Amino acid sequence: MRRIAPDRDQLLGIIAEVFREHGYEGASLALIGEATGLGKGSLYHFFPGGKEEMAGAVIAHIDGWFEDNVFAPLRDSADPLAGIEQMLAGTDSYFRSGRRVCLIGAFALDESRDLFAGQIRDYFGRWVTHLADALARSGHRPGEASELAEEAVAAIQGALTLARAANDLDVFSRALRRLRMRLGLPGKM
Repeated sequence: MRRIAPDRDQLLGIIAEVFREHGYEGASLALIGEATGLGKGSLYHFFPGGKEEMAGAVIAHIDGWFEDNVFAPLRDSADPLAGIEQMLAGTDSYFRSGRRVCLIGAFALDESRDLFAGQIRDYFGRWVTHLADALARSGHRPGEASELAEEAVAAIQGALTLARAANDLDVFSRALRRLRMRLGLPGKM
């Protein structure tokens, strides 16, 4: 029976999971091929630049999801607190309440960091900037808003790491609850 190749979005999702599980250095073409069901020739057809192009495409794919589901609500919501609420809900959904490591954060700590430094810096920079703008529109002084935004993104990244290290997903949920309060959102979650 002939296997149907996944579309690009599906393919990037599968490759992302291989990078999440094995890191950039550990994600061999053999592992990627096994996970995708594609041979090296097919992988190079989709990604002529090899593993580096795959990782760059995965980062861009994740960045696109965050642009639509996290950054846009922060930037475009008429009610900045509603935008922050959507940011937290989107973040929680993406990381499935702490079950998934932040691949862009992992790449930032990996040997591969220099290969993708611009993409990584841009991703985190836009997150902090959009959150700071929303916080300023909700009444925080600009300097305070910037520091609080940086603290919030760092708390999310740290909570993901700690939840994985402790194998306790509630760590992430508790961190998001505390972050809600710190950002001035009504209590829930």
